[in-house]
Amino acid sequence: MREIMGYIDVAQVTIWLFWIFFAGLVVYLRREDRREGYPLESDTHPGKFLPPSLVFFPAPKTFHLSNGTTVQAPNGRPDGRVLAARPTAKFPGAPLAPTGANPMLDSIGPGSWAERVDAPEMSYDNHIKILPVRVATGYAVSAEEDPRGYDVIGADMKVAGKIVDLWVDRSEALLRYFEVALPNGRNVLLPVTFSDIKRGVKPGVGRIKVEALLASQFADVPALRKPDSVTRLEEEKICAYYGAGTLYATPHRAEPLL
Repeated sequence: MREIMGYIDVAQVTIWLFWIFFAGLVVYLRREDRREGYPLESDTHPGKFLPPSLVFFPAPKTFHLSNGTTVQAPNGRPDGRVLAARPTAKFPGAPLAPTGANPMLDSIGPGSWAERVDAPEMSYDNHIKILPVRVATGYAVSAEEDPRGYDVIGADMKVAGKIVDLWVDRSEALLRYFEVALPNGRNVLLPVTFSDIKRGVKPGVGRIKVEALLASQFADVPALRKPDSVTRLEEEKICAYYGAGTLYATPHRAEPLL
């Protein structure tokens, strides 16, 4: 015993304790980051799910939300959406190519969206977080900076519609969306992050350029269920549509550069 203890000192014990702690931390983090998006579906055998790892797959945990409801994760519920896509090769993990009539609605690549809750996001004081200025009291826009009335121009330099309102995030005091009135009578949301604002010399004169879409493609922007609120699921689909346009709006965007 004395001979064994002679080779052990405080530094050696400390380093071994650190490595044990670090290994436990890695296992814990890998378990926690698999609470959503699992179990994994096999690429080569659709509908067949890969068995979870005994070490890295967590047991269900109940989360208590601020609105008084609870959710469990993982919930063991597979993604039930029909995938309008095909693999471009036969090996697992091969890129997917959309097969639907409108590839920007197929939830593929930059157009992917998650099945978030189909209810508006709420603020800490339990009020709807994102609202149009016509509803959100206490918000106004100066005449010099007001983009309402601006033309919205697509990547083909054609007019898609006009800005009729602004949607503000009341928790962050940020402008999130422009509301665009289309010639067909629909109103759709345009994320501010996809907008290039060009102000004119005079107040109220300007345009907003959107490189992600052609003017005609605004007609298929996912609709809102209610005109004065947007749900988290609707936000996912709307932003995904514009994201998909960066790759699928025109055929040449999906072609390889080399």
